[in-house]
Amino acid sequence: MSHLDLARLQFAMTSVYHFLFVPVTIGLSFLTALLQTGWHRTGRAELLQLTRFFGTLLVINTAVGGVTGLVQEFQFGMDWSAYSRTVGHVFGAPLATEGLAAFFLESTFLGLWLFGWDRLPRRVHLATIWLVTAGAALSAAFIMAANSWMQHPVGHGIDPSTGRPQLNDVWKLFTNSVFLRGYLHVILASLVTGSVLMLAVSAWQLRRGRGPLAFHASARLALVVLVPVLLMAMLVGSELGVTEGKYQPMKIAGAEAQWTTCRPCSFSLFQIGGGKNDDTPTKIIAIPHLLSLLATNHWNGQVLGLDAVQAQYQQRYGPGDYVPDIFIQYWSMRVMAYLAAVVLLVGLWGLWLLWRKRLSTARWFLRVAVWIVALPFLMNTAGWLLTENGRQPWIVQGIQLTRNGVSPSLTTTTVGTSLLVFFLLYAALAIVEAVLISRYARKELAPPPVEGKPQPALTY
Repeated sequence: MSHLDLARLQFAMTSVYHFLFVPVTIGLSFLTALLQTGWHRTGRAELLQLTRFFGTLLVINTAVGGVTGLVQEFQFGMDWSAYSRTVGHVFGAPLATEGLAAFFLESTFLGLWLFGWDRLPRRVHLATIWLVTAGAALSAAFIMAANSWMQHPVGHGIDPSTGRPQLNDVWKLFTNSVFLRGYLHVILASLVTGSVLMLAVSAWQLRRGRGPLAFHASARLALVVLVPVLLMAMLVGSELGVTEGKYQPMKIAGAEAQWTTCRPCSFSLFQIGGGKNDDTPTKIIAIPHLLSLLATNHWNGQVLGLDAVQAQYQQRYGPGDYVPDIFIQYWSMRVMAYLAAVVLLVGLWGLWLLWRKRLSTARWFLRVAVWIVALPFLMNTAGWLLTENGRQPWIVQGIQLTRNGVSPSLTTTTVGTSLLVFFLLYAALAIVEAVLISRYARKELAPPPVEGKPQPALTY
């Protein structure tokens, strides 16, 4: 592998790993805030128990996950200095704001929430967990604004003296149509992740007969949030596909391995072949008109094929291969969509059991609810691969190719060595995270608080 391939692999590895933690932080902080709000309004002891229980999982996830995000920022100087020099005047602004404002907002108020039990007034303490939630969401907003600019560059001009993009309208970064839909999709996906995690933990506890009143309440909350949020995530994801079809037609054509322009266009559930050297794949169970609907919102909408977009790009940008890895593009789309359908079916099953008042005793459902905990993480990873792989070979769509963004001093040896170090470090962190989360998720609830007795800070 070349140093460029290794640098891409290293950034992909660190990004995928970091994004395992981010949705949990956003989703679980929101659900924990709902639990504490319920306790604040009703005084029900089991809601306080659940708040502290799931708050512990939130803190563990944030502590381990926060470290992994720092490595990504160092890579901009280590592996991608040419990219940083070219787009730093645009990309650097939201990235710096995220670190200096949103991250510190989140971490500061998480500390106040963690150590503020019975030290802060109840309303103030409740506000801290909501500010943690706001900080996590705001942090994602700045990161998504930067990433959306890479997908669809707006709000900039070209400095005539350097030929580099120069930010001239920061408001356009946050009104970018790719950002608006992409950010909402990330928030909804995070709520799905947090809800499935809460449901899985609650189901595990209910199977063992622990805290039936409390964990029935948390399972109910998880299901009530999960189903409508997942439906909204599917809708927003579809609208995001329409937007990307307008600005990145290669990404959408690659997601169907559609080499020729079509009108109307079918969507295949599976296919054989269809890679970069096979433009005549065998489609298995092709659903008529579905690709046209997903890509254009029209029953007979036209979708440009890979060959047509390749010809357009060569005419506009010069000779080159502008087709991304079709295998990754095609299957990441389907992994994300099919697993979302599975989670939705389980959620509907849970709501039906909840309506029938059989949720806590439905043994098969409780078993399945535990095992689906991995699905949102696979869905999030597949969605990230779909988005980032579909932009290749551009690092910034239409402005800079990925091969031109790598550090000129980078060698195969240096990036290979750092890749190995990061892999071992992240593997160790993964073990620590898995042990801590599984250990505390299986603990019994702490006894209900005694009225008038101070509540200690969360302990580990």
